[in-house]
Amino acid sequence: MATDRICVGAISGAFGVKGEVRLKSFCAEPEAIAAYAPLWTEDGGRSFTVRITRAIPGGLAARLSGVSTKEAADALRGTSLFADRAKLPNLPDDEFYHADLIGLDVLDTGGAKIGTVRAVFNHGAGDILEIFAPGRKTALLLPFTRAIVPTVDLTAGRIIVDPPEETEA
Repeated sequence: MATDRICVGAISGAFGVKGEVRLKSFCAEPEAIAAYAPLWTEDGGRSFTVRITRAIPGGLAARLSGVSTKEAADALRGTSLFADRAKLPNLPDDEFYHADLIGLDVLDTGGAKIGTVRAVFNHGAGDILEIFAPGRKTALLLPFTRAIVPTVDLTAGRIIVDPPEETEA
């Protein structure tokens, strides 16, 4: 997957019997996902235009180009959808796309390397950084808040963290 695309949603299956899909949007404004089309599969092998038909519990109902049957919609279940980075809005200085954080080195406030960001999760209460730290049996999970993560320097490829005492390696 090229870094010039960002994951903006996923297909969770068919909606109805006429080829509509259940679409989960990862965008701040869920309906905005259609404006970022064409949306691509992770391997870049397929692209879709998107027309949102209505909001449904847990996401959106949508029509995708080239998908006209329930079977075709069901076959796409679990497919992540990616938008070209150039089509996405520029973010304010204190906001970041998750894809830009993954792989960054994580240093403590003294400059010692703690590890590398492996994933960013959000289970509803805010973003959590999963940090892979050599020598640790489990990944380090830190809330992505200004108090814990005072500095993100994308240009230098690093994040400075001030973890609570009990989480330090």
